[in-house]
Amino acid sequence: MNTKEVVITRAGLKALEDELEQLKTVRRKEVAEKIKTARGFGDLSENSEYDEAKNEQAFIESRIAQLEGMLKNVRIIDGDELTFEEVSVGTHVQIESAEGSVLEYDITGSTEADPLNGKISDESPVGKGLLGKKAGETAEITLPNGKTVEYKVMGISRASL
Repeated sequence: MNTKEVVITRAGLKALEDELEQLKTVRRKEVAEKIKTARGFGDLSENSEYDEAKNEQAFIESRIAQLEGMLKNVRIIDGDELTFEEVSVGTHVQIESAEGSVLEYDITGSTEADPLNGKISDESPVGKGLLGKKAGETAEITLPNGKTVEYKVMGISRASL
């Protein structure tokens, strides 16, 4: 199944474990009840409530399998092991664009990425382009739209993960 290493913080691990527990203990039971209720509506071939509940059940089971696969391949980022000499997962980076605008990001694993809140994945174009860079170095990054941007690393510190 999924053999890719999942890099995650302790808080991210807890969030995944909590989601898995919620799906297994609460959501499974809710959907089973929906299916049971929908069966009572008669002919299953024309029963949209039944079809919808079965689709929801399939989604939940798929997500459970996905989470279980991720949890088998987890590597927890320990903040005490981080160095701040170069950009890596678990670091906070301050960068400056060629136009002079300053941006700040926490570099996370893909499961904890939240770009709207300044958390970008190490697999995103910008995150990947910054990995391994030291303060003072410049990263040339090609964005998904084909445009190339340059960012100078201004500072590296511990991410607030």
